Amino acid sequence: MDSIIIRHAVAADGTSVYRLLSQLTERVNNAVLFDELFESAVDFPNTIYLVAEDNGNIVGFISCHGQILLHHMGWAYEIQEMFVEEAYRSKGVGKRLLKHLESMLENIDYDVIEVTSSHKREGAHAFYQANGYEHTHRKFTKKKMR
Repeated sequence: MDSIIIRHAVAADGTSVYRLLSQLTERVNNAVLFDELFESAVDFPNTIYLVAEDNGNIVGFISCHGQILLHHMGWAYEIQEMFVEEAYRSKGVGKRLLKHLESMLENIDYDVIEVTSSHKREGAHAFYQANGYEHTHRKFTKKKMR
């Protein structure tokens, strides 16, 4: 996969990132709203959006957000989304995205990098553990009543 480059995402990548994340979850189902959200968030401070690109085609995406957490007594970064096209999985693309992100954070003072992954995504769990992440928490969610 020598043709893969990892780079910062830009607003123009929204359509490609939408295509990827709509495969990850059914909640990503409104391209117009997604594009607005992506464009407004791509340059947020303490937010990192990276894409993996192969010959002009975006084949992977990772997002990470930093925030001060009092119980960590400092900064914590959390990987929010990560997705690699099926044809590119198990070929090092996800690892390159993750390592690029980690290298960007090397010179930043932070306590942890965390990641949450659906209980159904056992392959993702194995991937993160193989890359040095430990299973230390459970995450609970409550959807807004409409």
